[in-house]
Amino acid sequence: MYNAPMNESLSQHKPKLLDGQEPFHGPGAGQALKLLDYWRWSGSGLLDNTSRGVLAEFLVAAALDLHKKPRVEWEEHDLCTASGSTIEVKSAAYVQSWKQSKRSVIRFGIAPHSSWDPETGKSREAFKRWADIYVFCVFHGEEPLEPLDTSKWDFYVLPTETLNRKCPDQKSIGLGSLKNLSPARCDYANLKKTIEDVSRTIKRNP
Repeated sequence: MYNAPMNESLSQHKPKLLDGQEPFHGPGAGQALKLLDYWRWSGSGLLDNTSRGVLAEFLVAAALDLHKKPRVEWEEHDLCTASGSTIEVKSAAYVQSWKQSKRSVIRFGIAPHSSWDPETGKSREAFKRWADIYVFCVFHGEEPLEPLDTSKWDFYVLPTETLNRKCPDQKSIGLGSLKNLSPARCDYANLKKTIEDVSRTIKRNP
């Protein structure tokens, strides 16, 4: 049994990109069990809220060719473009994985919040929206329900400064209210260009 030192200082551990063929090892693991088995087990429910949110983030990252580096859970923003624009990705869906009596109302979380610095292991005291741009992703859920079909997604790209000006302390926003803020709406094929166009109009967060 390992006894951890009580006052041991531990550095940040940054993930490396894995391919799924890495084997589990150690007593009882068996020779055939691989990381891909875990990914299949844990990530196949793409309509679940948590998995769908990560999938939406991946779609935005892939559109910007940022998906070849592993996702970092604790960053103050979800993505950072080659030009330095930071992005927060939010997702919602009309259809959930559970039985529904009617379609869900689309609503996104937009609350200002504190931030955790993974390099220092400490919270930043500032309470704000940390990204330059918000990308709101809506899975509209037409049959067949296939989250991997990019035609089933709509995207709304909005500078964070618009949220700060129009909804400074608001914690969430519905789709109708979001549309009233005049976001740039696009399909997946035009998402990269739309983000780049919006990026050119913004002032970086201090």
